Amino acid sequence: MMIDKNSPIPIYHQLEEYIKAQIENGELEPDQAIPSERVYADMFQISRMTIRQALTNLVNEGYLYRQKGKGTFVNKQKLEQRLQGLTSFTEDMRERGLTPSSRLISFEIIPAGRGIADRLNLAENTPVYEIKRVRLANNLPVALETTYLPANLVKGLTEEIINQSLYQYIEEKLSLEISEATQQIEASIAREQELRHLEIEKGSPVLLILRTSILKDGSPFEFVKSAYRADRYKFVHTMKRC
Repeated sequence: MMIDKNSPIPIYHQLEEYIKAQIENGELEPDQAIPSERVYADMFQISRMTIRQALTNLVNEGYLYRQKGKGTFVNKQKLEQRLQGLTSFTEDMRERGLTPSSRLISFEIIPAGRGIADRLNLAENTPVYEIKRVRLANNLPVALETTYLPANLVKGLTEEIINQSLYQYIEEKLSLEISEATQQIEASIAREQELRHLEIEKGSPVLLILRTSILKDGSPFEFVKSAYRADRYKFVHTMKRC
């Protein structure tokens, strides 16, 4: 590929597309170091400032990542979740042929504050399970997740149960029928606890997700707050014209 300096397409964008194509066709593999700015400058006869802009954009989009003092590397392909159907994290990862696991941070029963009580349609101070954990796929941290469940509805939870499939326990052991969920997604910059638990650098983007899940009888049974690594996860939604 040659950079067309007379094209209306910005040079930095042309370079971005060139590097993306190399990643997508396998010329550049995950965790492989990309050529230096000097190499690209000599190859295409373009300025290092332009190259730096292209690489920064690719880092922000999750195609590349930087290691201080070492260079810039190809990121692993993002995990893709289609926003169709209600599945647990465990079910979602297994469907992709990945091994799901969790790193438990805390597991306790607490009195529901007003915000959590409103989400679960409970009186304030009603006991709820609060489960904080790091979600992993093939031992790589993907999300920091906090789950709240009414303790009087979802009974008998143990660490062993939540380290397997919570939805499977709810449906098969408690005979509760899960119906639907409302989910809100927005972009944000990782906070301190997300930086630590997700092993990402300051300034890294995350996808913040709030989800309230409901049983067939209309009772909310779960409220989840999650922060997903934006460099390892993406959501895809198929829309039909009404």
